[in-house]
Parts: sequence; structure tokens; C-alpha cells
Amino acid sequence: MKIGPHQLANNLILAPMAGVTDLPFRQLCKNLGAGMAVSEMVSSHSLLWGSKKTRRRASHAGEIEPKSVQIMGTEPAMMAEAARHNADRGAQIIDINMGCPAKKVCNVLAGSALMRDERLVAQILQAVVEAVDVPVTLKIRTGWDQDNRNAPCIAHIAEDCGIQALAIHGRTRTDQYHGNAEYDTIAKVKQQIHIPVIANGDIRSPEKARFVLDYTRADAIMIGRAAQGRPWIFREIRHYLDTGETLPEPGPGEIRTILLGHLDNLYAFYGDYTGVRMARKHISWYSKGQQHGAAFRQLINRVENAKDQKNIVEEFFATLINKEEMAA
Repeated sequence: MKIGPHQLANNLILAPMAGVTDLPFRQLCKNLGAGMAVSEMVSSHSLLWGSKKTRRRASHAGEIEPKSVQIMGTEPAMMAEAARHNADRGAQIIDINMGCPAKKVCNVLAGSALMRDERLVAQILQAVVEAVDVPVTLKIRTGWDQDNRNAPCIAHIAEDCGIQALAIHGRTRTDQYHGNAEYDTIAKVKQQIHIPVIANGDIRSPEKARFVLDYTRADAIMIGRAAQGRPWIFREIRHYLDTGETLPEPGPGEIRTILLGHLDNLYAFYGDYTGVRMARKHISWYSKGQQHGAAFRQLINRVENAKDQKNIVEEFFATLINKEEMAA
């Protein structure tokens, strides 16, 4: 799959997730098989005049290419300026968020709320595409609610404005993340436009990835929540799509190695204080389903420094490894 001049390694993409898809996590997922990873959402206003924390969200220094940065906003001129700001700092793809269902985003008429104003959608897309020389992509939902699934109309607007790839989450804004994603709308959009379409929503296994690709005829799939604590899902899906065979789940030894490397990168990126706090949710996700995981999570969430955090992680997984070896 290509986005503008960028040939992706494969058609598996890490979805942008606020507070999750920072540089360390994007790099990890790319190393474990993702063909592309999109940065966490940054508002156009915050990006231009925000804090060090906000600017760090858009950091992509040393990132495996292509570097895709997602922006969000409602004012065409400001969105154009935010796009230029990112492109000038090395972003190779600008992604526009019109899919976030969060109330704090939709209450300012951004994210998926924009799908109710097709005229403004066109103005924003045209302004951003004209502002930069790099490819611009768009992420949307199927519509505002189940009576207003206007993704096909938005898709035509996007194609006409020069958007070079379209990601669609198979839920409406009012669905939030409830119920099951539907793929009929994605399949309908794919039949009607000529730019690459990326299917997103409830893709949690290699088998589901194969089904969604076949059912929608999408060019790629996007994985979000299923990669939390399981960044190797990209490796598993890629292997299954290539061979039809299922890879075994990683054992506690490999999970420990991946997690400790992830922790080191979080500490290096954020510093020890913030890194420890950012790491807590990741450690929680990695430990889900593990024996005595609940007690471990209660303990790890009280740890205040990087050294102790790593030591407790190492001890927890060493216990799991010993039990596995004794059972073998």
C-alpha cells in the first residue's frame, strides 16, 4: 500500500490513540510488524501555542518512516497552520481527525462532530491539503448516528479535496465504543472511491483481520485498543495473512523482554517521573490475563520511581517464567 510517495512495509496500521501512541509505543509497534503508526491526536490550537507536553505528543525524532502526525480542529486556517508546523518539523504524512467520539472533543464541534457539517469538512480538508506538500489523510466514523451514516458522502468530499487515504472506524459517533463495529459502510465506501481505504474497529485477532479485509475489500486495516499490551499483534496478523498459519502467543519470557525495553524507552522519552506514570497503564495491559495479575497491578501502581518499577516487573515475570519451566 502507498500513501503519496510512501510505500508502506505492509497494510497494518497502528491507530492514533490519545495518551497511548506516543513515540515509544509507535516505534515498538513498528518494530513488531506495523507498517505505519499514527501519532496521538494533537489539537491545532494546542500545537501552535501549547505546552512542552503538547509539543512532545507530536515528536517523531528518529522514528521509523513514514512519520504520520494527527491534528484536530475546527478552523480551516488554524488547521492549515498546524499542518505546516508539523511538516516543517519532519512529519511526512498529516492525518486529520474527524473520528474521535470523546465528548470534550465533540463539544467544541471537532473530531466526529465535524461529520455533521459537510461544508466545513470540505473547507478544512482543502485548506490543509493546499497548505503542505506532504500527503494528507483523514480518519472518520461511519456517521454521527445510525440514522445519519454519511461516510460515503464525506469520502467523496475527501477524494475531491485531495485526501490520499481514508480510515473509517465502523461505528458512529453516538455508538462511542459500544456494540459491535459494522463493516457494511466501509465496504460501500470502498466501492465508491479510488483512494486507499483503511478499515478500523474490533480487529482483535489475525482471523478477524482476514475477515475484515475480505469483507470490505479495504486496502489496509487499522488496529487500536487490541494493541494495548499486545504490540506483537501486528506480527501475528502479518504472519497469518502471509501464511494462513497462527503464531503461538509469546511466553512470559518474551513478554518480559518486550515490556522492559518499552519501559526503558518511556523513561528516556519522558524522564523518570513522568515515564513511571505513563508506564503504569502499559504495565497493566501487559499483565492482563497473567496469574496473580490483579495483585501485581495494585502493587505496581503505587511505585514512584523507575528503578523500583522495573525491579517489580522483573520479579513478577521471573515468577511466571519459573512456573512455566516447572510445568514443562
